[in-house]
Amino acid sequence: MSNKDIVHFITEAKKNAYASGGGLASKPTRPGAKDIPYQKDKWSYLDSYYGELDFMGEEVVWEQNRAIWGMNYRGDTYEEIAGFPQFLLEALMRVPDDAPYRGPKHYANGPFEYFCEWSGSVESFHGSEYVTYEGSRIYSLHFHGGKISYT
Repeated sequence: MSNKDIVHFITEAKKNAYASGGGLASKPTRPGAKDIPYQKDKWSYLDSYYGELDFMGEEVVWEQNRAIWGMNYRGDTYEEIAGFPQFLLEALMRVPDDAPYRGPKHYANGPFEYFCEWSGSVESFHGSEYVTYEGSRIYSLHFHGGKISYT
């Protein structure tokens, strides 16, 4: 799979899974996990996470049942604000085609602002995001990941 193909699939999967409010799988892969799968042609994607306000999770992409890419993340919510979950989904729906990690570098709507920064490429990357409400930080998340290779 070329980087262009993987980036396109990851972006599509993210927009059709968690960011879209996509449905949870009927049976999680691990006890207590929330799993949101997406599949198209020979590719499969799974976002599997624990928690809600403070949470951690993992995204994995498979090509013909072989894991080829993954990302881990950990987030903290400092203050529950009405409208925040919907705002975060809006930001995540804007995942850039050239950087399929989380959301865009910046997105704003009303009193909410989303910021994301990263370094590296789809093959190996790390970054962080945060959301402010009326200028005060209410949420942050760290992520890292990249390609998965075999001997």
